[in-house]
Amino acid sequence: MAADAIQRAIETVFRMERPRLVASLARMIRDVDQAEDLAQEALLAALAEWPGSGVPRSPVAWLTAVAKRRAIDKMRREQMLERKHADMARELGEEQEGFGERMEAALDDEIGDELLALIFTACHPVIPSDARVALTLRLVGGLTTQEIARAFLSSEPTVAQRIVRAKKAIGKAGLAFEVPRGVERTRRLNSVLEVVYLIFNEGYAATAGDALVRPVLCAAAQRLGRILAGLLPDEPEVFGLLALMELQASRLAARAGSNGAFVPITQQNRARWDQLLIRRGLQALARAELLDGANGPYALQAALAACHARAVRADDVDWPRIASLYDRLKEVAPSPIVDLNRAVAYGMTFGPEAGLRLVEELAGEALLRNYPPLPAVKGDLLFRAGRRSEARPHFEAAARLTRNTREASFLLARAQACDN
Repeated sequence: MAADAIQRAIETVFRMERPRLVASLARMIRDVDQAEDLAQEALLAALAEWPGSGVPRSPVAWLTAVAKRRAIDKMRREQMLERKHADMARELGEEQEGFGERMEAALDDEIGDELLALIFTACHPVIPSDARVALTLRLVGGLTTQEIARAFLSSEPTVAQRIVRAKKAIGKAGLAFEVPRGVERTRRLNSVLEVVYLIFNEGYAATAGDALVRPVLCAAAQRLGRILAGLLPDEPEVFGLLALMELQASRLAARAGSNGAFVPITQQNRARWDQLLIRRGLQALARAELLDGANGPYALQAALAACHARAVRADDVDWPRIASLYDRLKEVAPSPIVDLNRAVAYGMTFGPEAGLRLVEELAGEALLRNYPPLPAVKGDLLFRAGRRSEARPHFEAAARLTRNTREASFLLARAQACDN
């Protein structure tokens, strides 16, 4: 294999395996910064050795072996506890034959817990929300600081500072890199799922900028969801969230027209929806329901998305079922945003005036005060009710509130249509 091909192979392997490598090292040395440094040292060692020796049969075992050996060297220099050193030395089998095979077997046995422990630590509630997102994308999602900054329309120094802040919070709180158990696990899992869905939502409906979607964030969130589903096969809400993301991601290609303009779901070309993602989403939803999780917040939202996915045409969407699902979601996870979406479903099921009555009840909600969808929904319901002159100012208000230029253009076009 040519040297440049080997280098590309090394970089590809490292990008794919970096989260597992960092997870294993962080659990061993209880320090994220050192774990990242050691992983980088292992990459440099691979870049130096593999062009001459070739890519090993098990690249991740090779990288982990190098990183852990260097970790032990550092611990020796820093005079770490002799017992800890002896445990690690035995784990690595430094003085015995067959090291590579045992390392690979150890990885197969332990990597699930190690990676899961890293995810739970990166998403710990003690870390500020924006820092949780950045750290998770960096450590588990495998994105570089530059990629995270570009995806969130932020600066690299800002993202880097968030990651530093997260690591400091982990150190200050003395968090152990372990999978929580019992009640604590349920509480912490909610934080993990929240972080993953925040990442996905920012990719699916970008809050600012010139692009409607940021596929790199959706892909990172879906990958995290699939990892969690593999590591937590009996958690229904994990599958509920995975189903929701897969089903929503299936529509990404149809959310924007050829000119980049926003296309609402009722007008999308369903032939452009990704059928593989729809199948994956429906399978994940079936798994969540099989685990008695049909009434979980994420599973209910996935069931809503499934109503659209199963409809061959926009006219085939089962809006009465969507309205009933929102009734259940309102009981399980009440929020003004759920109420607003429920108003849309009622407007489609029982007519625009029914939706308007529900929207009027939300007028005083502080959470929706500067929320662009509120005036946009009201404008749409008024437009469909034939009250176009009343609809126009609401579309204009929504356009002023949004920071996404594509959404603003769509809303202004809707305002202009009120004059026709």
